[in-house]
Amino acid sequence: MIRIDQVWLAVEPIDMRAGMDTLLARVVQVFGSAQPHQAYLFSNKRGTRLKVLVHDGLGIWLTVRRLHQGRFNWAQADTTQCPLSTEQVQALLMGLPWQRLGADAAITLL
Repeated sequence: MIRIDQVWLAVEPIDMRAGMDTLLARVVQVFGSAQPHQAYLFSNKRGTRLKVLVHDGLGIWLTVRRLHQGRFNWAQADTTQCPLSTEQVQALLMGLPWQRLGADAAITLL
């Protein structure tokens, strides 16, 4: 198992042709550095694809998720980065409104 202590959402969309080195350079540019045991999420402009870059302390892992229907509920572009809780990541990956999750994982705003 890969230990992930913190998940960060990169708000700006990326070109999904970008590989591990390009995404790692984007992480360093946006977040300052790639910290061990942290994951960085990226999306394309349409919000139908998601790439996750994970630094496990020894190396880099890259995974992709694609939606055939619908879109990922992405953050607004008022910032370049956004930390996510475990519950928010799970909601994001399922296409739910993760921004509305409170501290107790309850949706508080409709």
